[in-house]
Amino acid sequence: MRRDVFQAIADPTRRKIINMIAHKSLNDNSVASHFDVSRMAIYKHVKILTECGLVTMKQQGRERYCEAKLEKLSEVSDWIEQYRKIWTARFDSLEEYLKELQSQPKLKKNGRRK
Repeated sequence: MRRDVFQAIADPTRRKIINMIAHKSLNDNSVASHFDVSRMAIYKHVKILTECGLVTMKQQGRERYCEAKLEKLSEVSDWIEQYRKIWTARFDSLEEYLKELQSQPKLKKNGRRK
């Protein structure tokens, strides 16, 4: 089953794995040693990350190393960008509205303009 990058980052354990190996490749035992769950559970997380294209496994002798492939995270960035544009436009509209309110003459307590 092909998974997408959103499924990969949905789980905090997988996000932590990505963060760990983004800085340097680690063997799968080193990755597993950072968690309080079974190695099998971590291997399943790594498998999902591999299926999503965020991690590749490289064999070096008897060791298997996890390497991050962060280019796939651009899918998330692209998806978020559409909403960033919407929110930026809304904040710009709010700013204009607030400027307009501030430029209007203020009312005295009796309801008359100053």
